[in-house]
Amino acid sequence: MGRLFGTDGVRGLANRDLTARLAMDLSVATARVLGEEGAFRGHRPLAVVGRDTRASGEFLEAAVVAGLASAGVEVLRLGVLPTPAVAHLAHALDADLGVMLSASHNPAPDNGIKLFDRDGFKLPDAIEDRIEAGIGAPWDPPTGAGVGRVREAHGAVEQYVAHLMTTLPVSLDGLRVVVDCANGASSDVAPEALRRAGAEVITIGAAPDGLNINAGCGSTHLEALQAAVREHGADAGIANDGDADRCLAVTGSGEVVDGDQIMAILALDLREAGALAGDTVVATVMSNLGFKLAMRAAGVTLVETAVGDRYVLEAMKDGGFNFGGEQSGHVIMLDHASSGDGVLTGLHLLAAMVRRGRPLDELAKVMNRLPQVLINVRDVDKGRAKTSPELAEAVAAAEAELGDTGRVLIRPSGTEPMVRVMVEAAAQDQAQAVAERLAGVVRAALGD
Repeated sequence: MGRLFGTDGVRGLANRDLTARLAMDLSVATARVLGEEGAFRGHRPLAVVGRDTRASGEFLEAAVVAGLASAGVEVLRLGVLPTPAVAHLAHALDADLGVMLSASHNPAPDNGIKLFDRDGFKLPDAIEDRIEAGIGAPWDPPTGAGVGRVREAHGAVEQYVAHLMTTLPVSLDGLRVVVDCANGASSDVAPEALRRAGAEVITIGAAPDGLNINAGCGSTHLEALQAAVREHGADAGIANDGDADRCLAVTGSGEVVDGDQIMAILALDLREAGALAGDTVVATVMSNLGFKLAMRAAGVTLVETAVGDRYVLEAMKDGGFNFGGEQSGHVIMLDHASSGDGVLTGLHLLAAMVRRGRPLDELAKVMNRLPQVLINVRDVDKGRAKTSPELAEAVAAAEAELGDTGRVLIRPSGTEPMVRVMVEAAAQDQAQAVAERLAGVVRAALGD
């Protein structure tokens, strides 16, 4: 698997890459490293553990719980909950560690382990490196009264939904909403939260069987949501992914509203309410040029980061900003959550519709989404992407051709022998043509 920890925890094919043994060993190493860091000093450590609806989550949860308890950590099992709910409850329940078992938007055979500190934030890279280095190291396990005890949580869904309700500025009375829960972790939470907020709710993708998570539904497959919105005459549709840390939306006419558009709507709504810290939004280099132009026109400062919600959050914390996210639908509202929260985002997007008295398709017009083409060029030497003179020359020519109406981004993959070529332009055919031309240069210049 290479480096065990990626930008979003440990992830792989369950029972092949991510085994019960690895999950247990990782949990033991986590407890030991946090103990050495002083996180447990003066008290008996407590961890909260949640999972999404994948079948493999059941045995991996058992392994994680066993590892933590064997290392002397008290464990509170939360059951099926969204990733942001686990992060929130880690802090709300005064736990020392939060553990979420999920592979987010990946298909059911995959799974993952995400770790959160007592404040609900992902562990720093340096701590993850120490945990990885400590896996399988000799240790002196506790015995007798020193081992951890395991308890079932009661009312975790209620506690999280109650928290979501405290964040809403207005009621959603009068809105008819379709919510697609991706047969995942928000299957209970999202419909309940929307109903409690006052909306009339039609629910799809909320019948998980352990194998159908993200399968033809949720934020990665919006066709079912688009059809349901039209069929029921809904005002909007909200889609989460498997662990509900993402949110995409659909207008009443069935048009997709992506993460950039959601961020644009919410950023301006926050600023209008005087709640956008520093009049600044943090987003990644993958955000559409149309988003950047819209923020510039509105007088909102944009801070750009590398791809990954981890980097967005780091920039937000470093700069004292409270709002940011990714085109994929990870939206971080730091006043209310320590991570991307798809249910929270959906609630506030609908609240913006109510507060402004405008339908979602009108609000989405705040930005003009420029045509964007992404081509993944595989099996090339990605290490030379930034030093190849042929590629640099081709990129310069493309940028000159596009001028101020487009842009080029060449990005080596962080996990595969692949280079991503992204081109934006005023017209789709121009973006496609330039992207294909650059992809050809990447193959010729960086291929074997």
